[in-house]
Amino acid sequence: MIGVFDSGFGGLTVLKSIVQELPEYDYLYLGDNARVPYGGRSERIVYGFTRQAVDFLFKQGCHLIVIACNTASARALRRIQQEYLPKTHPERRVLGIVRPSVEEVAEGTTSNRVGLLATEMVVASGAYIREINKLNLSIDIFQQACPLLVPIIEAGEQDWEGTEMIVKRYLRELFDQNEGIDTLLLACTHYPILYQIFERHTPSNVTILEQGPIVAKKLKDYLLRHPEIERRLTKSATRVFLTTDISERFDRIARIFYGESIQSKLVSLEPL
Repeated sequence: MIGVFDSGFGGLTVLKSIVQELPEYDYLYLGDNARVPYGGRSERIVYGFTRQAVDFLFKQGCHLIVIACNTASARALRRIQQEYLPKTHPERRVLGIVRPSVEEVAEGTTSNRVGLLATEMVVASGAYIREINKLNLSIDIFQQACPLLVPIIEAGEQDWEGTEMIVKRYLRELFDQNEGIDTLLLACTHYPILYQIFERHTPSNVTILEQGPIVAKKLKDYLLRHPEIERRLTKSATRVFLTTDISERFDRIARIFYGESIQSKLVSLEPL
């Protein structure tokens, strides 16, 4: 199976796009809702939680895992790939969402000025700036933290009139940094839920990118380039959803992100 891991619900928007692009494969989603959010945790804890989740998904039969969490991708993925996999599972692969997002941004911008909306932790990590600098030093990223949006979305208040006002404020603060931004990356997997609001209040000449379609496209390309991995993946079009918190609550909120009803199972990860 292809494993998809997130600290909570946001990764479901990524899974939704992946399933649309590659519907024939089997998928196993794990949301660590019992320990969300990861954003306020130390790098050591984020790595430990992420390693536990990866190990759990490997034991469930996943040969390829997508970490659909910006915090885990920014603060744990490199160590997972460079230290954990070579020692324990050299034949398996773990991919993230920061690198493919940055590649898409670099290919799309013409002004070399990119706007980034993300959580406070992702902005503070500087992960996107580091990765974009590896590709093209002439591209400037202007970051804006949006701390209020995730709680609003998970509370089901995306249609609340105050949500639009908050989005407008964050966008104003972003474009005040530089009016020449021509590409806007929604670098949080929750934000696609508010896509229409972002679109209404973003200049028409600015391209808005969300991570789900980017990751899906890049994963499809990855499988074409790595047939030795693709051959190991089963193709029965099954979808299994696991959560470390109350499954009834997970199922109710997950519908907002995945777009259809699901039935999850409760699992536990070993405490650090």
